[in-house]
Amino acid sequence: MKIEKYISGLLYRYQCVSIPGFGAFLSEWQSAQIAEGHNSFVPPRKVISFNSNIKTNDGLLANHIALQEKISYESALAKIQTQVTFWLEKLQNKEVLTLENIGEISSNSENNLVFKPNNSVNYLMDSFGLSGFNSPEIIRENQTQNSTETISIAQEVLENEILEEEVIEDETPVIPLVQTKPNTNWLKYAAAIALFSSAGTYGYKMYYDYTIDQKTILVEKSVQEKINQKLQEATFVLPNPMAAVDLTLEEKPNAKYHVVAGAYRSEQNAEKARKLLASQGFEAHLLTKNKYGLIPVAFGSYSNLKDAQNLKLKIKAKDSIDAWLLID
Repeated sequence: MKIEKYISGLLYRYQCVSIPGFGAFLSEWQSAQIAEGHNSFVPPRKVISFNSNIKTNDGLLANHIALQEKISYESALAKIQTQVTFWLEKLQNKEVLTLENIGEISSNSENNLVFKPNNSVNYLMDSFGLSGFNSPEIIRENQTQNSTETISIAQEVLENEILEEEVIEDETPVIPLVQTKPNTNWLKYAAAIALFSSAGTYGYKMYYDYTIDQKTILVEKSVQEKINQKLQEATFVLPNPMAAVDLTLEEKPNAKYHVVAGAYRSEQNAEKARKLLASQGFEAHLLTKNKYGLIPVAFGSYSNLKDAQNLKLKIKAKDSIDAWLLID
């Protein structure tokens, strides 16, 4: 398996690609150059070099081969070692090792490895699509003789034109031309009429728009006043006002305040309780049956709340009987 194609692919993205047990290929950025004397231009590129002292395994090449070949990392590392062994045997035999798109490696007389890069491949991705070119040399000729001839020819042409003008002036009679100035007064009047007409139209339009705006404002104001009047009537004028409610119980002359002794479902029992209270000196009486079907029996009823409360306290203090207050 040739691993140089994987090395070449990694050189586009990385600055150093290490081959375990063999060396490392390094890439260095180089700006665009002009080769003086050859009129050639070279775009920015990566210059590839080789260092045989970097032999450690950084895992980059083995992982790349494992992913591309879909094999394990150990299998990829074994293939690299096999290829490196073949390369070293070839260099020991003084043969030139040619790596496609990378360059040539050879061994010199001192058994040192010499690398010659392949400059036809540019590994700088920013320069993709750019190639070097040669510009033809610009030759500047001596224009002194041509300039002299041009000046002499120009002088001859100028002299001939002057002679021709003199001949024409001698032969051609001079006829004076009288130009009549056209009458442009009617244009002034027409422009004035158009100006006043446009001004009158514009003024009428402004007056018309102002009148419409004023009428619109008056209509909106009238509508708003009617709406406000309706709101006031709906809010503050009630056709059937309700009578005012006074919450102060003491000031209600028609209210009844009852001091109740008890409530009975049977009318007979309620009457017995009334007679008992009456025999004790109370103005006892029966009240109207309530919504629960019970008939209250009152010690007394008053139109004043204070009097009812005084009776309630008197009964409780004298006879120790619970009495409660009922308000109709």
